[in-house]
Amino acid sequence: MQMWNPWHGCHKKSEGCQNCYMFYFDKQRGIDSQIFFVTKDFDLPLKKKRDKTFKIEDGSTIMICLTSDFFLEEADKYRDKIWNIIEIRKNVKFEVITKRIERVEKCLPKNKILDNFYLNVTIENQIRADERLPILLNLNLNYRGVVISPMLENINIEKYLESKKINKVVVGGENYKNARPLNFDWVKDIAKQCKKFDVAFEFYDTGSNFIKDGKRYLLPHKLGKEQAKKAMKYL
Repeated sequence: MQMWNPWHGCHKKSEGCQNCYMFYFDKQRGIDSQIFFVTKDFDLPLKKKRDKTFKIEDGSTIMICLTSDFFLEEADKYRDKIWNIIEIRKNVKFEVITKRIERVEKCLPKNKILDNFYLNVTIENQIRADERLPILLNLNLNYRGVVISPMLENINIEKYLESKKINKVVVGGENYKNARPLNFDWVKDIAKQCKKFDVAFEFYDTGSNFIKDGKRYLLPHKLGKEQAKKAMKYL
């Protein structure tokens, strides 16, 4: 898995943004997270090695904008160049996670669907699920994913899974300072909903504040990912 941040900076949008990791790390480095700027890696997928082959090989998966939102308003004038890069690198999968699902339709490439572009919308509670998932289902896309992270409460998404338009659901908890709790019962319920409608499911991170069988576990970030992977066999 590769990461590509063509720009940096964001604005908190909803409840899930409260303890955003990007704001947390930027504060430690004295950076104002709300200031938007284009990075030196803007054309990263096109960079080549001395032998003229791409540094990021065909068959790779690239996560875009993990220190921003791909559909942030300030990025509108740069996004067409990114679409061109995605189209050029047809044998690479580009994944985006966004909270700004309401902006997606007008920001997509005109009159074309890029088969190697995978869109995920992030939700954190029932309110955001009911706000964002209907928009996701109406978009003309090759792939529609749902990332429930940080998961802040039990959520029912059966009526959206029933549409058969959602390819995968991923769940994770919150990390670092002031992490809010993730209850394993919520994770199990989402996994059950996905199984009912034959939708792929992944539990990728317990977060730093994990509740299982009524007991609270305060876990370091790396251990949370390991524990989530082990828990998948029970889901």
